[in-house]
Amino acid sequence: MDVARKKQLCDVHRARLRGRVVTGVVVVAVLAGAVALVLYLVYRPMKPQASVVRAAVYRLASADNSSSTLSAQAVAASVQFTLLLHNPSDRAAVIYDGLVAYATYRSELVTPPAQLPQVVVQDRGADVALSPLLGGAAVPVSADTARALAADCAARRVQLRLVVMGRVRYRNGPFRSGWRDLFVRCDVIVGLSMEAAVAGGGDVPLLEYPQCAVDA
Repeated sequence: MDVARKKQLCDVHRARLRGRVVTGVVVVAVLAGAVALVLYLVYRPMKPQASVVRAAVYRLASADNSSSTLSAQAVAASVQFTLLLHNPSDRAAVIYDGLVAYATYRSELVTPPAQLPQVVVQDRGADVALSPLLGGAAVPVSADTARALAADCAARRVQLRLVVMGRVRYRNGPFRSGWRDLFVRCDVIVGLSMEAAVAGGGDVPLLEYPQCAVDA
């Protein structure tokens, strides 16, 4: 009888010990999760913000394209935008790499893609200005796009889209995130001068505040 009671007491003791161990593990896991959540909320990166602060249109006009390998319609464009990238984080720096920029009109390319500086490092809370000069050779477009551009140029009001693509990562002290795809789109409505049709243009007014979206 004493042996059976001792065995029962040992079983109860083991059960209590297991319960304490499980409770301790749960408490440690909850505390670790809480610490991880606090660290994430404090140090999490914030994607960059973008705005266009200046635009220049040196040339923008429809042009016939007689090449048999290209469309019969083309656009001759030479434009420059000043894109301001703002890092809203006061803890993490931003590293940009492999940036490429181009301009579109009605969802069609009007400038060939242009390479930007390969690596750009942006400190916490800092602004970085990029001013890519886009264009050069005529780019083939659809007939509808060529006609629409001709009408907009005649009205001296054109909406272009600046697109910047590349990759981005965030650095906070010894911590670095992996590379993420960067996709910036800015819709810019500009007023045109008559000289833009003959490659004699320059800075143009922004008729509306440019709308930019950033995926990163």
